[in-house]
Parts: sequence; C-alpha cells; structure tokens
Amino acid sequence: MKTLVTNSIPKASSFIKKGELSAFPTETVYGLGANAYDENAVKKIFKAKGRPADNPLIVHISSKKDIALLATEIPVVAKKIIKKFFPGPITLILKKNEIISDLVTSGLDTIAIRMPSSKIALRFIKVCGVPIAAPSGNLSGSPSPTSFIHVLVDFKGKIPCVLIGPKAKYGLESTVVDCTGKVPAVLRPGVITLEQLKKIDKRIKFLKKSTLIKSPGQKYKHYSPRAKVRLISDFGFPISDFKNTAYIGMKKSRINFGIYKICKDLNDYAKSLFSFFRECDAKKIKTIYCEKVPEKGIGLAIMNRLKKAVSS
Repeated sequence: MKTLVTNSIPKASSFIKKGELSAFPTETVYGLGANAYDENAVKKIFKAKGRPADNPLIVHISSKKDIALLATEIPVVAKKIIKKFFPGPITLILKKNEIISDLVTSGLDTIAIRMPSSKIALRFIKVCGVPIAAPSGNLSGSPSPTSFIHVLVDFKGKIPCVLIGPKAKYGLESTVVDCTGKVPAVLRPGVITLEQLKKIDKRIKFLKKSTLIKSPGQKYKHYSPRAKVRLISDFGFPISDFKNTAYIGMKKSRINFGIYKICKDLNDYAKSLFSFFRECDAKKIKTIYCEKVPEKGIGLAIMNRLKKAVSS
C-alpha cells in the first residue's frame, strides 16, 4: 500500500469518506482516524495497530452539538467540563447512543468523546462530515506519536494517508473523565489536571484501578520503547555501559549518558517524553533512566505514562 503524505485536508478527508484510514494531528498526539459510523472502517484501525478489541476508542468531534448525537445523556458535571474545557485536551465518558457501533466502545454502553482544540484537527473532522473514531497513531503498546514522522515510522505502507501538521503542543494523550457514575472519576490523567477539575466538582478523583475498562490507557503495557525503562530519584546507581543508556528528566548529572534530555520544567518533560523514547529506539539505546516527579498537577500524568511504560 502506498501512503499519501499530504497537508491537504480535503485529500485526507477523502479517505475517511471512502471508508479508509487517515492519520491526523491533534494538540495531544497524532491520531489514526476512521468514520465512527462505519464499522468496517473502524475494524481497519484495530488491524493496523494490532490493537486488542477490548480497548475502546475515542470519538472526535468538531462541534459541541455533536455530543447530543452520540450520547443519551449529559450529566451536570459533564456540562460544566464541556463549558470550561471543550475544545481541548480532555475526553468525557458518557452513556452512548445506539448510533455508535459496539466495536468503537468495546461492547460497553458508554462512549469516550473529545473535541480537540487543534485547528487542523477541527477542520479535518468538519470536512470529513462525520465523527472520527481515533486512537493514537502508533502501533499498539509503543510510544505515542507527537509528529507525523513518528506515524510514518510505524505505518508507512500500512495505511493510505497521513495528514501533515505541527508537532503536538502537549505530547501526552487527553485527560479522560468518566461522568457516568455517582462520583466523576479521572481514568487517565493528562495536561488538564485533577486539581483543575476539582475546581469544577470537588468530588472528582483519580481512579487508579478499575475492573471495567472504559478508556484507552487503562489496560495493557502502554507507551513503551524497546529499551528497558527505569525510574530514578537520583543518580546514585552504577552504570557499566554509558553509550547504550539514556536519561530524561529535570536534574542535571555528570554521568555521561549516550543521549539525554534535560527538561526545563514539567510541561517540557511531558511534551518531550514520547519523542525521546522514539529517539532512543532509533539509536538502539538499551536502558532509559527517567526521573520520578511528584504525582500532582501534570506530574500525575507523567508518572502514569512512565509506570505504564515499565509495567509487564
């Protein structure tokens, strides 16, 4: 299969209209999109990514009005979050309308809905004329793509189209909030923080574990480079093979790592993490040392991704 790499939104959207896939940029990470109403097209996402069928997809929209088409009810807390943060890097779990295939929602009666703030993403979805089901545009389990080059590394010759856009503004996937229970719960932390959400509803909490998987990022090993990932608080450990090691964090070290990234702050850490993982893979690094950070603010999202990267 030949992969068209284009900056033309009409060309990229034409593949969606034909029941095919198209990768596209958002402010969080690049997505791999299909017509959310077309079950055969959605199947191609799972096949291309090697994604387990019990891992639900997020449905992307270009207008707040589309929420009423996809969800049967919008609780008060969801309305407040929508007013404050839509469009933006946040996803809401709501009760789904039957118009959406069970394949998109992994057979659940809930749906994950997001309205990206990226102008290119919004124009792309609008021109497609349908909601877009889209996970991150990477092979299942590998680091999420923050540039179109990352998408091509994983999918060149495997999907028909990649829409070119800028590098992701945030570099981490959206915050996911489940609004279907008695108490709203963050299922996946992101750049919209728990602290920000608590200003809307102080009951909102981070649900670390759940037996019911309603959101991407809750299950399986995720975000993982081929290298071994180790979490560290300081540099008091022995290293025998400097050339094949890497480090990312905010602390400076005299250790002569093969490659390293000193981040200026937590936002820079979050934005750089996945692209650094991919750089390490390209250079065949064997071990990546990642600085632990406090699990508050965006630090909660960073540590969530790091823990997923090292889990088995």
